[in-house]
Amino acid sequence: MATVLLTAGPTALVGGGWVALDIRGSAAWPARRGEADAELRRHSQGDLGPATRTVSAGVIRHLATFMALGGVAFTLGGLLELP
Repeated sequence: MATVLLTAGPTALVGGGWVALDIRGSAAWPARRGEADAELRRHSQGDLGPATRTVSAGVIRHLATFMALGGVAFTLGGLLELP
């Protein structure tokens, strides 16, 4: 079990930290992509109105922060299980 926790923990920590700190626009990219997809979907249905915002970069950063904190917890749990 320690191996699983020590693999998943740092992976979640690095991935979540990368997005939470918005390194190279990683938090803004899914929001821009979602807006572009929603616009294409609306245009294909004939709706030419303004775009509706679904998820902002701030929400994505908050979720990534929780993911990074979960990675810290998994890593510490894995370290506690080592003999």
